[in-house]
Amino acid sequence: MTYAGRPVRSALEIGAGTGKATRLFAQPGITVTATEPDRAMLAELRKQVPASVRTGRAAFEDLRPGERYGLVYAAAALHWTNPEGRWSRMAALLEPGGVFASFGGPVQLADPAVEEAVRAARAPFLESDEVPSPDGTPPGHDMQWPGTELQRSEWFADVQQSVIERRFTMSARDYVGLLSTISAYLELPTSAREQVFSRIMQVLPETVEIAADITVHLAHRRREQ
Repeated sequence: MTYAGRPVRSALEIGAGTGKATRLFAQPGITVTATEPDRAMLAELRKQVPASVRTGRAAFEDLRPGERYGLVYAAAALHWTNPEGRWSRMAALLEPGGVFASFGGPVQLADPAVEEAVRAARAPFLESDEVPSPDGTPPGHDMQWPGTELQRSEWFADVQQSVIERRFTMSARDYVGLLSTISAYLELPTSAREQVFSRIMQVLPETVEIAADITVHLAHRRREQ
């Protein structure tokens, strides 16, 4: 909101899921429209957010230009969108000078020994559970995706990247529940997913320490476009 440099009255969320981010943005004075393509997720979203939030079943690619928003954001959902025409479509949803925001990041086990045990447990099913950079940007690069794409886009300017450090402890069961929301596991067949979660549970201690830094990308829609 500080980056916006002006009051944000309306916001559109892409891939709202069960509404964890939605609830943060549903503040007095901000009209939030939360979109989610999955029917079951949308039903849960509607239970979890204030009545002031407008909700709708739609993938990003289904959204049509019409109403424009002061803010369009995605919380750990942008990598599900189609790269073809992504930024021109995003710009069409924003007011000139409006803000695009994307935030998320990997959830990692802080203890290397526990991380290695989990890696070995999932190996028969998954080599890695990380989401690869959609544009191939290497992990050590100063600017990460989607900032790299935003910098190349004719529609956006003032691209910023920042990292918010997070460390916390959770139960093994909650950690496996968190894994069940990650793309790599969601893409497995149901039987394989159940097996890998069972194997991971067997090697976890009762509680685990988590490193879950959030990388935030911000950009302004160019006014002259």
